[in-house]
Amino acid sequence: MLKSVTYCLLLVVAPHLLKAQNPLIKGQFTADPSARVFGDRVYVYPSHDIIAGKDKGRPGWFAMEDYHVFSSANLTDWTDHGIILSQQNVPWVKPESYSMWAPDCIERNEKYYFYFPSTPKDTITYGKGFAIGVAVADRPEGPFVPQESPIKGVRGIDPNIFIDKDGQAYLYWSGGNIYAAKLKANMLELDSDVKTLGELPTKGLKEGPHMFERNGTYYLTYPHVQNKIERLEYATSNNPLGPFKVKGVIMDESETGCWTNHHSIMEFQKQWYLFYHHNDYSPNFDKARSIRADSLSFNLDGTIKKVIPSLRGVGITKANDTIQLDRYTKVSNNGVGIEWLDTGNTFKGWQAVFTKKNAWLQYNTIDFGTKPLQNAKIKVRSRSGAVVELRSGEPNGPLIAAFSIPKAQEFKEINSSVNMQLGIKNLFVVMKTEGEAEIDWILFK
Repeated sequence: MLKSVTYCLLLVVAPHLLKAQNPLIKGQFTADPSARVFGDRVYVYPSHDIIAGKDKGRPGWFAMEDYHVFSSANLTDWTDHGIILSQQNVPWVKPESYSMWAPDCIERNEKYYFYFPSTPKDTITYGKGFAIGVAVADRPEGPFVPQESPIKGVRGIDPNIFIDKDGQAYLYWSGGNIYAAKLKANMLELDSDVKTLGELPTKGLKEGPHMFERNGTYYLTYPHVQNKIERLEYATSNNPLGPFKVKGVIMDESETGCWTNHHSIMEFQKQWYLFYHHNDYSPNFDKARSIRADSLSFNLDGTIKKVIPSLRGVGITKANDTIQLDRYTKVSNNGVGIEWLDTGNTFKGWQAVFTKKNAWLQYNTIDFGTKPLQNAKIKVRSRSGAVVELRSGEPNGPLIAAFSIPKAQEFKEINSSVNMQLGIKNLFVVMKTEGEAEIDWILFK
């Protein structure tokens, strides 16, 4: 194993907190999320898209040079633990390949094993194309120390690790087909021949396998190009190596045409979740993705209910946090739209734009706490002047606050008193006048 001074310095990054709906992570592109529960926290290990340029990857294609890890205790507040591995610090990786694609991580015997694909610099020894390597840490956020060489006998991308109830570990990966093999107890070497997993669709690209077990059924889930872009599908078996039977679709193709999807599925605090990605912050370039999460559930027969992508995502929003209304749960049939705050910097996010009287926006599961809040604040702009009301439970529900918004060309922060609200509520924002209002955020104090 290699552990250089440069590598250790790379990891000394102060964690910082991110507030999230969908997409979960703001300020950088993230893709291919591997979500794991370690202890009482969820850890997400995504790939890190960057925009390729001169001497920095292949323009117009995927470019990834390092990995971050993010964690949360509540699926709302996400901590970025910084860079945990870089193409410059793995002995066998071509240091200018920009091919640190979809990873995974698993815990065993109080060690954390991080699996990642990349392009070897020694093609004579390891062959052309992708190999899969391992880095090891004592904590889920690292520091991770990479092995000197990739896993022998494995060629491909999208590693996924599954440890069965009997303690046997399996490695799954893709590269034309989906493959699997047993791993030795050291988690670094294969312990069986490589098996091509059959009984899956033969037409169209298959990649990104993710295996999990529930009630004795093994679910092999994967992105598949049925037509032109990927949708998420699954097959089931009574054995981690199959044979598998194709069962259905977890998530349909992106309505906006994002070519890839890549996912993971995990259970946290008795609820199942689907983590996946979309090109939210890069609508005109689908090689710069952002990770999302939505709830997932099962039918009584164990089949997976199709997940409909949402903007609201998961987790409970605290009333005294900035509530990004553009990540809404539901809106009225007309009179509400979403626009960029700054088309030159999409990471600044969106705003909710109200254009008709009685138009409304619904934002679910806001925690107003156990003590009455006194004040509501809204960041808003109205070139016409407007009145906006906040109501609980439904568009005509109990009034929480009302804002008289003056005519202005710039955003203003306006305060209002609050009628007492306690506990978790669904918030409705209602336009009460003709004209228009652009709302960036709301918070309560």
